Amino acid sequence: MGLWTWISKLREPQCCVDGEAEARSSQAEFTFQAVAIGLLIGCLLCFTNLYFGLQTGWISMMSLQSALIGFLLSKMLPTPLSPQEIIVVQTTAVATGTMPLAAGFVGILPALGWEPPIHLSWLAAIGWSCSVAFFGVFLSPPIRKQVIIKEQLAFPSGTATAQLISVLHRMPPPDTTLRRRAGYRAIDTEDLIHPTAIMDEPENHQEAAAEDNIDEREVVQQEGWEDLLMSFLASGAMTLAAYFFPIVFAIPLFGKYLAREWLWSFTPSLSYVGQGIIMGFPTTLSMNLGMLVGWGILSPLSKYSGWAPGPVGDMSTGARGWILWISLAIMCADSLVSLLPVVYEYCIKLVAWYRPTNSSDDTETHEDLEVESADRLVPTKWVIYGLIGSICAGTILVWIVFGNDGIKPWATLIGFMMGGLLSILGVRALGETDLNPVSGLGKISQLLFAWIQPGNVVANIIAGGVAEAGAQQAGDLMQDLKTGHLIRASPRAQFYGQLIGSSLSIIVSATAYTLYQRAYTIPGPSFPAPTAYVWLSLARLLRDGQLPQNSASYMVLFAIIFGVIAGVKVIAAQRNHPYTKWIPSGVAFAIGFLNTPSFSLARLIGGIVEYMYHKRISKSGGANIRLIVIASGFVLGEGVISVISLVLKTYGVGVASCWGCSGGVCAGCPA
Repeated sequence: MGLWTWISKLREPQCCVDGEAEARSSQAEFTFQAVAIGLLIGCLLCFTNLYFGLQTGWISMMSLQSALIGFLLSKMLPTPLSPQEIIVVQTTAVATGTMPLAAGFVGILPALGWEPPIHLSWLAAIGWSCSVAFFGVFLSPPIRKQVIIKEQLAFPSGTATAQLISVLHRMPPPDTTLRRRAGYRAIDTEDLIHPTAIMDEPENHQEAAAEDNIDEREVVQQEGWEDLLMSFLASGAMTLAAYFFPIVFAIPLFGKYLAREWLWSFTPSLSYVGQGIIMGFPTTLSMNLGMLVGWGILSPLSKYSGWAPGPVGDMSTGARGWILWISLAIMCADSLVSLLPVVYEYCIKLVAWYRPTNSSDDTETHEDLEVESADRLVPTKWVIYGLIGSICAGTILVWIVFGNDGIKPWATLIGFMMGGLLSILGVRALGETDLNPVSGLGKISQLLFAWIQPGNVVANIIAGGVAEAGAQQAGDLMQDLKTGHLIRASPRAQFYGQLIGSSLSIIVSATAYTLYQRAYTIPGPSFPAPTAYVWLSLARLLRDGQLPQNSASYMVLFAIIFGVIAGVKVIAAQRNHPYTKWIPSGVAFAIGFLNTPSFSLARLIGGIVEYMYHKRISKSGGANIRLIVIASGFVLGEGVISVISLVLKTYGVGVASCWGCSGGVCAGCPA
């Protein structure tokens, strides 16, 4: 059935026994308005994620924020979008906005530009993006059937987005009750999740919840646009001010000596504050603990001990390059331990499949829990043809872009196969914990290819990128599919949105990255691309087998410590302990090593603001959603206005004044 034929069928009234099913069948979900708004939001997110990804290595899928902004934009239309259309907006925006990470523009390509120096042209970047852009999209429908329909995993962010949409559209709250499972239960990161897990609430509690929902909806409708616009303009104004006066984003809060020699400065970026609000206080706290250990203890230790004699910021001989290895060990240990329950559960299921079962068990096992009709699902034939086509086309494109000196076609095929297997593990971990361990999954692929194509740094990085792209994309799209499942949106409409968003994002991401390459040195002072060093460092290690002096013992020590911490967190999650979220996150802790203190401090401010709002102000009604609106404006403001800075840099418009710098304090300072 063709795309537009299916749309016209959705518009036709159909006779159904169930009134709700009739209403949903007769209502168009995949509409031009929904796709256009989703692409608009997604393009803004694409530029924003590329900008922040090259700066700090941290990218957000922004699904909840996309739904909220889409709702605000739809209020300007003659007929506001339905909840199901908002799902299409969110899905399209996320598919468009996360391509900089999926296609490796913030990690893989900068790493290849370092060693060996491979700089892709705009057309080559398009080809590389096409090779990895659709594999995860076609992988999503069968994974959805398993983890959302059969196993009913939580996917906390997707569930929270569904609850937000239900509040905004005056819908009954979605049924988020979960069956008890053998593995560990979800770590709740959203306060909205807890009430829906209780089946029998007192009537007065339900009335209070309804009143809160009305308050939140009215606040968003009356003040949402104003909050979004003001926060956007404030963040954008600071970004332009920092371009012309760099000291604005490099305040030597701890003195000019520490700022110049040890990189201890403060960036009062409203976008980083907004990211901290979105991340939450526990995550930003873990990040800043990592900053204190990495930059406050290990960096001076490696410098004064002679293990890293170069300038502190040098990634090859300085302390920053030395502590990078510690962060790599932490990320790998945390990711692998977090995956153990997933692997254990799969092993149990494999054993169960080979056990003889009686007829009653067989009936229960094969019970179809799908709530959507066949015309709203993605046909299996499309999935099979799409997976085969994306793998074959991707293998050919990788060979065309990088040639025989890069990675062999048969090795690329293995990379796609690895990506499929790792996607399943990553999606399950995401569904349980709301964290997709793509960094660890990519490293697993690198370890495999160190054995398959030993000594080939390019092949190692590309293979890891292919595997990580599938895992990251499938995970992000699964959060959207969980939201759609709870709101009863059409999976096929979401699938179309994913394809269109990914297709457009190929051009947008490649164009934006090419412009940044022309205007800035990547990696460089303004855009250090820290994840690129992680990819390259592991590839070098697997090729040469050499580590910086005395780094191995600290890598083992921190890997053991955070392996134990990750294990404790898994056990605490199994027991649904209320303090689970306060156990440090290994990945966030390691990010504190990768980024200079200036990035982490502002995010901590955002985390504190989020914590205080939830404790004191949000009880007045509407503050939860209002805070999300403000944080979204902060993030989008700098990300979008950075395009103006990029144009100014391209045409040679420089800074207006270096006042307050005194040389070497600001990023890219010529002094």
